[in-house]
Amino acid sequence: MSCNICADVEHKVEFYDVDSMDVVWHGNYVKYFEKARCALLDKIGYGYKHMREDGFAFPVTSLKIKYIRPLFFQQEVMIRAELLEYENRLKIQYFIYDKKSMELTTKGESIQMAFDMSRKESCFDCPTRLVEQVRKISGENR
Repeated sequence: MSCNICADVEHKVEFYDVDSMDVVWHGNYVKYFEKARCALLDKIGYGYKHMREDGFAFPVTSLKIKYIRPLFFQQEVMIRAELLEYENRLKIQYFIYDKKSMELTTKGESIQMAFDMSRKESCFDCPTRLVEQVRKISGENR
């Protein structure tokens, strides 16, 4: 099920994230997505702390990244995470924009699946508390 919940975070590219040409190393974009994903989950009211309390982990099962323009040392960006699906899995879309021009530099998508830690098995439905939180915030009535 799709919904309209998103979160934006600002970020300034640090020296430890770039290569010798002052360009962000490709693997660090995953970290930037995670920063926005945490903000999104906190906005929903079901962050990693809540997942643990309920006995779940949410491993990433799929990740896509489209590099459009490179990011550079000290560049200020805005990272957006947008929730696309939440009932059977978490599907989140990401956008990274240059803060000054708002030009799109990167986009991506991740899929996470609920994993019951006590039973050590994957779940094909997300935890009830997560689903209820999303519905409450998005105004869905079911």
